[in-house]
Amino acid sequence: MVAPGRVAAIHFTGRIAEGDAVGEVFDTTDVDVALEEGIYHDHRDYKPLEVRVGEGKILPGIDRALREMAVGEQRTVELEPEEAFGAYSEERVLEVPAETLASDPSDLEPGTLVRDDNGRTGWIQAVEDDGRAVVDFNHELAGTTIECDLHVLAVSDDSTEATDELLADERSLSRSKEVDADEAGADETNANEAAEEKAD
Repeated sequence: MVAPGRVAAIHFTGRIAEGDAVGEVFDTTDVDVALEEGIYHDHRDYKPLEVRVGEGKILPGIDRALREMAVGEQRTVELEPEEAFGAYSEERVLEVPAETLASDPSDLEPGTLVRDDNGRTGWIQAVEDDGRAVVDFNHELAGTTIECDLHVLAVSDDSTEATDELLADERSLSRSKEVDADEAGADETNANEAAEEKAD
């Protein structure tokens, strides 16, 4: 189990678990999954995520699950909104002056992602004739039940140690694959030689 205060290096894939988009991947740290699901972005660095358990910087449900997992373990957990991105709140749908959201308010239209003077991000729902915009500041997955695939790759007391441990494991795996490839090549060579001798 990953004790609070320790750093876990994990692979994470999140899917929507309800509604018309059920099964849709909304985020992943695994490049193969990103390519397979068609959500790969060149600017994204796909690599294991390092999280300090109990620090409050990850979804509550993931933090809870990690406390019950061991290194090497894989688990799929379903998270209700309260343990994921929170419940949807109508109080976070606000009217704000359009001029505070863009240098040219005429560029604003429904669906535009904006940031207000307080650093909050939201989506334009409507632009009123009086120069005010209706903005939804809820997280885009607020009120949504999600499913998360978790794989604990390494655990340590700090992020540097977790990274070093993970790299060591990857180097070991790489060497193992090289050995397997060499052995496979040798077996193939021996088989070919045996076949040639039999033919002679």
